[in-house]
Amino acid sequence: PTADSLGVGNLVQVMTLVHFQRCGHKPFALVGGATGMVGDPSGKSQERNLLDETTLNHNLECQRKQLEKFLDFNSGKNAAVIVNNYDWFKNFTFLEFIRDIGKHITVNYMLAKDSVKSRISGEEKEGMSFTEFTYQLVQGYDFLYLWKHKGIKLQMGGSDQWGNITTGTELIRRKEQGEAFALTTPLIKKADGTKFGKTESGNIWLDKKRTSAYKFYQFWLNAADADAENYIKIFSTKTREEIESIIEKHKTAPHERQLQKELAKEITVRVHSQEDFETAVEASEILFGKATSDSLKKLSEEDFLSVFEGVPQKTISKAVLANGINIIDLLSD
Repeated sequence: PTADSLGVGNLVQVMTLVHFQRCGHKPFALVGGATGMVGDPSGKSQERNLLDETTLNHNLECQRKQLEKFLDFNSGKNAAVIVNNYDWFKNFTFLEFIRDIGKHITVNYMLAKDSVKSRISGEEKEGMSFTEFTYQLVQGYDFLYLWKHKGIKLQMGGSDQWGNITTGTELIRRKEQGEAFALTTPLIKKADGTKFGKTESGNIWLDKKRTSAYKFYQFWLNAADADAENYIKIFSTKTREEIESIIEKHKTAPHERQLQKELAKEITVRVHSQEDFETAVEASEILFGKATSDSLKKLSEEDFLSVFEGVPQKTISKAVLANGINIIDLLSD
């Protein structure tokens, strides 16, 4: 919970939970009130800034509200549950932890993890603190606790979490002689090849205060064909037949971007609302000269300015406009 909003990167795992719930399973969304105070080294080249409890609780509450847009928390037997690892770590002393958990996992095992090796092998100048080195034990205990108290059999995450998750399966095997499973999915990458993360620049947020509904819509609309074909399989709740039909129709007239339009509509409505989607479409029409005066008046200042990001701009004072200016001078200035 390093930010008060989830991002596109988190959305892959949220949708994986959605698909599992639709198939009858009971999803537990684990939020890291405790681990947020430590910092996960996975995929990081630098030490993460640690957050205070007040900030963490604010971030967690905001993320809970976003999860409720995706998961069904009132479906009876398989209703989704949000669990916070701070609840089982807050009274766990350091001495108890190293005695009851630390003794089951060797340092050799921990050093073999890719997330650790890259930070201590000299590839990164910053090195790694003991705090982040022990992160995998903390996440491993999360799995053990939920396996033992909630009957959790499978932990899912991004591919960068493989090492942390398998520490959990190993801990369950060594301490309880139990069986548990890990499932990871490929990370969604930005154009520069880096992952979408809550502490990374250029993230696409689910909170429209951070990423406007228009920018969110445009992100999906501007996806390359290959990416859009991949995204719709992950982020849509349409049937396989419906998705394959959309992809085939798109291939017959790719210039119409039917695939991107279907994807952008479904995910914008799900994350924001039908009204936000319609506003985003109207805003998109402005650059193509198709906007009506009514649609222009409905746009917020933020959305209006978002439309023209990257477009050459010129600021002119009200005084100049009040005194009158020749249209040719105005356009050529």
